[in-house]
Amino acid sequence: MQVMFDTIPALIEHIKTGSLRALAVAGSASSEALPNFPVMSDFVAGFEVSGIAGIGAPKNTPVEIIERLNKEINAGLVDPKIKARLAELGFTTFLISPADYARSVMEETEKWGKVVKFAGIKPE
Repeated sequence: MQVMFDTIPALIEHIKTGSLRALAVAGSASSEALPNFPVMSDFVAGFEVSGIAGIGAPKNTPVEIIERLNKEINAGLVDPKIKARLAELGFTTFLISPADYARSVMEETEKWGKVVKFAGIKPE
């Protein structure tokens, strides 16, 4: 038996065509893209792995530019055509502020840093 964990967007076409069989989703909630699949935490308490994607800017980018980018990106994410296409590709979209995104990245970095340290993983 072979098992892998990957993002829904990377695998959704294979799942839809039946060339890959999904068993569950690893996020904290069921997926809009795969609504008929259980969540891993139903089987393993506390299990939650999800990916995040966002757009970054150089460190000293003026706040006005960051706010404008955020406003325009969020406007795109609620556009029905864009939202539908992203959902078709397996993405779940949500609106987030730059501060909340930065916090999310820091939390994920801390979380996975602990996993790496606990597992004794070293760079090769």
